Amino acid sequence: MELTQNEQNGQGRGNESAAPSLIRNIVRTTAILLIIIFFVVPIIRLVLMSFIGDDGFTSEFYREMFSQDRTYEVLKNTLIVVVGSTVIAAFLGVLFAWLLAYTDVRFKNTIQLFVFLPFIIPSYITSLAWVEFFGPSGTLNSFMSMLGLEQVAWDLYSMSGLVFVMGISHFPLVYLFTVNVFRRIPREMELAGRSSGAGTLTAFRKIVLPMALPGIVGGAFIAFLGGLDNFGIPAFLGTPADIPVLSTYIYQQIIGFGTSTFNTAAVMSVVLGIIALAGMGIQWLFLRRSKRLETTTMDYTPRHHLGKKRLMVESVIWLFFIVTGIFPLLSMASTSFLSAYGLDYSLETLTFKNYSYIFTSSSTVESLTNSVKLASVTTIIGILIGTMIAYYRVRKADTTIKLIEGTITVPYALPGTVLALAMIFTWMEPIPGWNPGIYGSALIMYIAYITRFLVLQVRSAITAFQQLDTNIEEASRISGTNGWPKWRKIMVPLITPGVLSGALLVFLSALTELTVSALLYSSTTKTIGVTILSFQQSGYTLYATAFSSMIVLLIVAAYCLLFIVQAILNRKVNH
Repeated sequence: MELTQNEQNGQGRGNESAAPSLIRNIVRTTAILLIIIFFVVPIIRLVLMSFIGDDGFTSEFYREMFSQDRTYEVLKNTLIVVVGSTVIAAFLGVLFAWLLAYTDVRFKNTIQLFVFLPFIIPSYITSLAWVEFFGPSGTLNSFMSMLGLEQVAWDLYSMSGLVFVMGISHFPLVYLFTVNVFRRIPREMELAGRSSGAGTLTAFRKIVLPMALPGIVGGAFIAFLGGLDNFGIPAFLGTPADIPVLSTYIYQQIIGFGTSTFNTAAVMSVVLGIIALAGMGIQWLFLRRSKRLETTTMDYTPRHHLGKKRLMVESVIWLFFIVTGIFPLLSMASTSFLSAYGLDYSLETLTFKNYSYIFTSSSTVESLTNSVKLASVTTIIGILIGTMIAYYRVRKADTTIKLIEGTITVPYALPGTVLALAMIFTWMEPIPGWNPGIYGSALIMYIAYITRFLVLQVRSAITAFQQLDTNIEEASRISGTNGWPKWRKIMVPLITPGVLSGALLVFLSALTELTVSALLYSSTTKTIGVTILSFQQSGYTLYATAFSSMIVLLIVAAYCLLFIVQAILNRKVNH
């Protein structure tokens, strides 16, 4: 029987609609498989490695590990450092958030830039800067000696040094999560409390603090994870003083020799992951009892006028930044010009030979080249894949894309040493008996970097798409602009400033990465962080300070360039 014309047209339309559906299913299945291979399998392999020995499945590695006094010392040190630094970070973060959100201090934009300074400078460079300023032969003690005053007795190579420097490095995270939460709290509620007789502190404790708890706890939790993940500060300050924490202890296990080295490191990595999950559970308990804000309106008007106290408060703020940020970095930079470590500053002792070595040495040039390549590839892939994931997450969210987003978040939430070890176990032999040569090559570094930092680009792109009105896309469809022309003419120009912010964050995070690289690098894939750490541990402090000073200048220049580019793009978009 012959088909009628209408039946043939209907069948044709059915085939046309089936083709895009088939393509979508293929793309979705491929994406899920890639996510499982690169994000899920490494974690599973890590956990299995902690239970599998030469004779099969066993718990012997756990029994052996927890029978050693050293294990409990490492766990105690880890908890002291992480909890102590989190408390400092939470206090400073909330204090600066309150000052900038509620008071009439001047130059708030400049103050905020200095708040973010410890966040954009790698923690291992911050540690080096603090040592050069506060150390026994540092700038501060040299200056005190010149004035005939008693030297500062604080030893940074100690538990107190570890806790304080890590707290200073992580307080911008708490500030970032808290300041806008403060601004969204209706001022009427605080005014009502104060009009009923409550003082400033009472109103803050009973009204503002409970409502700001989600932001404070969220920031404190990120600072807590940052403390668990941090390798640079414990390596620079803790290792010389024999204060091991989990991140450095796992590193020491990996670079050591023994039949069960990887298994022992896997056990410690699982313990580290459990501590991170415990922190997540505590965060959830706090957030369950917190009050949710009903308003999303930002209030930038000062709520507390400091009056005569303003000058004093501003002086304390700038003194804090000078002592904790500017002076240490300047001290590190000035030390890099000395001809020998520990000499006094004079025309005879100043030289450019340290920088000459940095610019001509094959090891430093190669490490800089490797880091730039790793950061560039990670950023480009992050922009392409991360922006696509973000678009579907915002515009066409379903269960699959939500699971993908959650899965790619895990490697960033996990401590870097745990991720690095998971990568080793996965790519040393992806299939039992088959070694593709990925472990020990540059490829494993690319895989690890992309896996770790992809979520940063996704988050930034999600924010960019959320700020983009859906009516713009509807208008483009109605006018006949769809597909690639829609993206090229409308979408890309509008989301570029937000995407570039995420791209710069990914680039700089990858450029100065140390935790993952310390376990995955080979002789031909050394990175900036690994080279600076090697200089410091080998006693070449002047080379370490010179290289670090150059990297700080590059970071500051990159951020200045971003501000200029964003200003130009915003001007074009508004025009």
